[in-house]
Amino acid sequence: MLRQLRGKIIEALISVLPVTLIVILLNLTPLVDFSAKEIGVFCFSAFLLLIGIGLFNLGADLAMTPMGKYVGEGLTRSGKLMILLIVCFAMGVLITVAEPDLTVLASQVSNIINATTLILFVGVGVGIFLVIALFKIVFKVPLSSLLMLFYFLLFALTSILIIEGKGEMLALAFDSGGVTTGPITVPFIMALGVGIAMTIGGRNASENSFGLIALCSVGPILAVMILGICSKGNLTYAIPDYTIADNVMLAFITTFGTVTKEVLLALGLIVVFFFIINFIFLKISMKRIKQILFGILFTFLGLVIFLTSVNVGFMPIGYKMGSDLAKYNSNLLIVVGFVLGLVVVLAEPAVHVLNKQVEEITSGGVSKKSMLIALAVGVGISVCLSMIRIKYDFSLLYYLLPGYFVSLGLSLFVPKMYTAIAFDSGGVASGPLTSTFILPFAIGACVAIYPDGSKVLTDAFGIVAMVAMTPLITIQCLGFSSIVKRAAREKRAMRRLMTAEDKQIIEFM
Repeated sequence: MLRQLRGKIIEALISVLPVTLIVILLNLTPLVDFSAKEIGVFCFSAFLLLIGIGLFNLGADLAMTPMGKYVGEGLTRSGKLMILLIVCFAMGVLITVAEPDLTVLASQVSNIINATTLILFVGVGVGIFLVIALFKIVFKVPLSSLLMLFYFLLFALTSILIIEGKGEMLALAFDSGGVTTGPITVPFIMALGVGIAMTIGGRNASENSFGLIALCSVGPILAVMILGICSKGNLTYAIPDYTIADNVMLAFITTFGTVTKEVLLALGLIVVFFFIINFIFLKISMKRIKQILFGILFTFLGLVIFLTSVNVGFMPIGYKMGSDLAKYNSNLLIVVGFVLGLVVVLAEPAVHVLNKQVEEITSGGVSKKSMLIALAVGVGISVCLSMIRIKYDFSLLYYLLPGYFVSLGLSLFVPKMYTAIAFDSGGVASGPLTSTFILPFAIGACVAIYPDGSKVLTDAFGIVAMVAMTPLITIQCLGFSSIVKRAAREKRAMRRLMTAEDKQIIEFM
């Protein structure tokens, strides 16, 4: 186990090192002005970050992924579809209600939407769409058809929001689709889909393994849009204090305590539910239970360390970097945004879980390297485009409408496996590091360009939605390129056959 942990930490080091080096190198230029205290806290947080990612990834391998597979396989084999649907609906609601990122979102709109109401609506939305995702697997409904149906519904609600003068809710609604599929839920839900699809079987079992995260990301957007349509009043946003605390040690201890409670609640709900299901239906051996318990411990420690480090050390640096770059040169802000997007996605914990699972399910057909490149390019483009939007102040819809139409259009031509992987990756890429580093970066840039803070909700928010959208296109382009390459190989092979000399052709009488 120590050897596994060492390997995971080395992988995490490769992921965290690029973003750390970018911050340190920028600090050596006149572009940003970090104090010695700020850069010291950031470097210490980066060290904690790699330990947290390493522990989390090991925990996901030992506990979260096996738990999801056991639940999916066990309940599917039992033939009790109704129980499986009830369990999945309950899991979707409970996990989402406990998601820390959702609590942050709810607090930001509490002046017009009751925070508890918002959380419950979003939780029910995720639960319903998780059930829809299971129906997709059981009845083998094409994912692309469901996505087209629900995204057209989203755009219909978008037009209603605009007509009613509540367009400022759009960025928050689309952002909510990213924040609710966090690092706790992603490994479990993805493994649940694999367990069900592989048990049911069929020639499209591998393809049906994906798509749960994609559909679960739609529920929160619909919920926030519906609440936005029903809400009354003006939405305001108070910019948080992003400065590093005077007493850094106290800030780490306080944040550690808060994060521990949040992770304990979120992870505890999954664990308790799993052991209840195991006691009634699964009857897993004690040896495997011990392995799962070790994995849960690693997952818990990894997430607490990860979230503590990004909240204390990464949020202030992200905000100040965006602010300083926007003041120095707004064009340079766009370039740095692209580079940051390229490297930040490498440090998202759930991305590694997704890439590993994709490589295993496709038997190496879609490699981790190609997935990482497609994700990194997609996120880099999304942050770059978001900085352009902040600079020139235009609606998020100018990106989302053509972006989703292109991604849905591509789904008609690329292999269905790539479509399912692409739409899952959108929810996975927009993880906690995006919320705690890239979003403050965007807010800092927005406040620097518009000092009254009036544009934060409309321009800075929406960047999580962009991070969730662009991988849909880049990964499907990866799938499209695979079709083109295969066709080219077949054409070359046919040409060689047609130009072969007669003596190479053997006739059988």
